[in-house]
Order: sequence, then C-alpha cells, then structure tokens
Amino acid sequence: MFIGVPKEIKNHEYRVGLTPESVAELISNGHKAVVETGAGLGIGADDEAYVAAGAEIAASAADVFANAEMIVKVKEPQAVERAMLQEGQLLYTYLHLAPDPEQTKDLVDSGAVCIAYETVTDVAGGLPLLKPMSQVAGRMSVQAGAAALEKAHGGRGVLLGGVPGVKPGKVVVIGGGVVGFNAAQMAVGLHADVTILDRNPTALERLENHFESSAKVVYSTQSALEDEVTNADLVIGAVLIPGAAAPKLVSRDLIAKMQPGAVVVDVAIDQGGCFATSKATTHADPTYMVDDVVHYCVANMPGAVARTSTYALNNVTLPHALALANNGWKDAVSRNHHLLNGLNVAYGKVTYKAVADDLGYAFEDPRNLLN
Repeated sequence: MFIGVPKEIKNHEYRVGLTPESVAELISNGHKAVVETGAGLGIGADDEAYVAAGAEIAASAADVFANAEMIVKVKEPQAVERAMLQEGQLLYTYLHLAPDPEQTKDLVDSGAVCIAYETVTDVAGGLPLLKPMSQVAGRMSVQAGAAALEKAHGGRGVLLGGVPGVKPGKVVVIGGGVVGFNAAQMAVGLHADVTILDRNPTALERLENHFESSAKVVYSTQSALEDEVTNADLVIGAVLIPGAAAPKLVSRDLIAKMQPGAVVVDVAIDQGGCFATSKATTHADPTYMVDDVVHYCVANMPGAVARTSTYALNNVTLPHALALANNGWKDAVSRNHHLLNGLNVAYGKVTYKAVADDLGYAFEDPRNLLN
C-alpha cells in the first residue's frame, strides 16, 4: 500500500502522523510511503531522516493526497485537506466528528473511508489510541491552569501548591477517567487541594484506593458539582462519551458564580466541551474571559509537546496502520472488531452511531460495507 503523511496545518500543531521509525516499519512490510517536506520538523525529524527510513519526499500536501492510498495524520483534516480527499481513499487520524458538522459533511461528500483514532476500542473496553493523548492532555491541563491562575494572565494570583502558612489552591477535576486521573496526579504532585468528581462507582473506588488521603473523591450530584466549582481556583473538565458530543455539565449560571479570576481548562473541547461557555482556542491565543473566569480551551493541547506526543501516539497507532496496510481496510476491520469501531464515515455513509445521532444522519451499520 502507498501511505501518505502530510504536514499538519492546524494552528500550532507540531505533531506528525508517522515518525521515521514508523515509516521504516511500514516499508519493511513491503509498503511505500510519501511524506510531505518538513512534516516531521516539529518532532526534530528532518526530510533526510524520512529518506533514510525509505520514504519519498513530496513537495506539497496536494502531492501526498493525490498519490497515497492511505493518509495518516494526527488532527482532523482541515477544510483544504478535506477537499483533496478522494473516493475510497483511507484516512486514519483523530476526527472528533460529533461537534463538527462541517467536517462530517465534507467527509461524507468525499466518499473517503475514515477511521477515527478516538473510537477504536480494546478488549478492556478502553480507547487505546486516545489514551496516550488523554494522558498528555490531563497532565498538561494542570500546567496550563497553573499558568492561567497567575495574575498577569487574568487569574486570581494563586499558587496551586501554596507555601507554608498559606493554603494551597483548590483544584476540581470533573471526570475520573484517563484525563481526570492524570490531571489529579499532577495537581496532587504540586500539593494542591484536589477534589475529583465522578458518577461511576468503579471509578470512584479506583480513585479512592489510588489517591487515599491525597485527593478527595466525590460522587457527582448537581449539588456537589455546584459546591465544588464555586469554591475552586481551577476546574478541569475531563468528561468523555466515546464518539459523542461532551455533556455540558457546567452551566453559564454556574460559571457566573465562580470566584473572579478562577480558571477552567476544558480538555473535552475536542468533543465540544463540557462547560456551557467553552469555545475552541489555539496555542496562539489560548484563553479568554467569561464573567471574570479565565477559560483555556485549546483543542490540540498535546501538540505543544509534539515529540513526546508523537512517539506516544505512534506506539499505539502503528500496529493498526500495519494491519490496514497489510490486509486492506475491509479485511483489517473484519478481523478486528475493535478497529471496526473506529470506522466513522465510509463511502458517503456515517458508520458510527453516536455521530449519526448527534448530527442527524442515518446510521449505516459498518458491517454492511464489508462485503
């Protein structure tokens, strides 16, 4: 199979779909690869590194899209990239379609076969291709929130860890999954006052056993949520419904009740965000104010630590890329129902139910397309 890697063009996105090592692995399996010039510079991989791995170098993204059978990216294709997709071409990347009707329409219209990292599952019911970026984003959320709390950035002027004689900042994490767990770990490490809210009894028990007295674990009722959020210095939104739009758990009224200069970091922004006041921002302009509350809603947080993120991502995406290239997408997903769960759009049909339901499309069972 001929595999293409375009340079990411989303604002301040420095990751790349395949590392030189991953390209070499694909080529050793008998495949060809074309990489857009400069695609790997954000992780310290120049064109020569890709040539040494056996790849061709393309002068433009248009050359990559025109020739490759499978496109491997990191972030969802931007409008100019979607216009270059061809019918039957395989796209393997993060998509986050539920809150993005324009992207979904373009992918449907393209006739391409689109596999989303974020809905591929594993035997434990987890999301293995989303997990490493959730770990990165969860850890980064505390860094970002701590910086936003500085007075010069509009925050309350609170040091999360406090100092002797001055109490630490209060951090509230909404959601105890991968993002929430990693955010809480970082906040606890800074000696902040940490509370984690969740409704899953199994998650609550796991969190309680792990953090013991270093973090409070609270069942998330509306009353508990309001009490914790209104008293917080930093609130981290870490909720996820796989493939679907994130629930708006914090209302505009509740934001207005928060302390002036408090900070919210919405890690769920890729799926539309879990704060009613959230709107996607970029690393170039990451924050804005609503009711004197600082909002950090960067939709590609891990892109800021591109080298760590790219290698972590490739560790989990490469095995499926090999399966797709070695067997073709139909055989690959037929053999692995977890990979089949990643199929979101194919040949003009929406094949992931949560996306179809959220955006008003007819749902097409992906198994119907495998004959």
